[in-house]
Amino acid sequence: MNLQYLLLIAVTLALGLGAQAYIKMTFKKWARVPVSTQLTGAEAARRMLDAHGLSHVPVQKVPGSLTDHFDPKKNTVSLSEDVYDNRTVSATAVACHECGHAVQHAQRYAPMVVRSTIVPVVSVASNLWVFVLLAGVFLMSRIATQALGFNLIWVAVALYAAVIVFQLITLPVEFNASSRALQYLKSSGYLPPNEQGGAASVLRSAALTYVAAALSSLLYLIYILGLARR
Repeated sequence: MNLQYLLLIAVTLALGLGAQAYIKMTFKKWARVPVSTQLTGAEAARRMLDAHGLSHVPVQKVPGSLTDHFDPKKNTVSLSEDVYDNRTVSATAVACHECGHAVQHAQRYAPMVVRSTIVPVVSVASNLWVFVLLAGVFLMSRIATQALGFNLIWVAVALYAAVIVFQLITLPVEFNASSRALQYLKSSGYLPPNEQGGAASVLRSAALTYVAAALSSLLYLIYILGLARR
């Protein structure tokens, strides 16, 4: 294992762990601040969905912490236990963010449509690329490459690039969902300015995890490209 690879692992871990620690810290900070609306996360989500004509979209509770998500196939908003039942700034921010995804789905927001379209391809690529890479490294010789007619590592590069494209498309989807959530919270007059700032902090910290994941993936792609060029 060379120094470059060790450095890559260190940077990737630092980005991932740092982003996760930041979001947990920010969520906990504003989870201690009661929201002035007295609404639970589930109630806030229901109001935002109804305000956008999405009364048919259900809001359900799922186990775990920070497991909140929107399922475009089932057209369902799922909120974690920390969000569904609590009446805090963090719960309101996260709940409305997931509702932002529901609004994107209903309005066929272009990046979300593209992301949903490429999910099957990315699902295969994300499970396959590492095995192709290992095979390519094992067969890393001029004789093996000539026998195959190509270098398997380049195939791994292509598969991993598809995963990165998915992550990059995810960024505007997540940022836009947060923007829709904040716009709704401001325009509806639910939250005073200080609570709006808290909601914005929670949503920014969540977005940072996606940015960190994309940066980590790009760094690893650079490393794989280096392998392929040898």
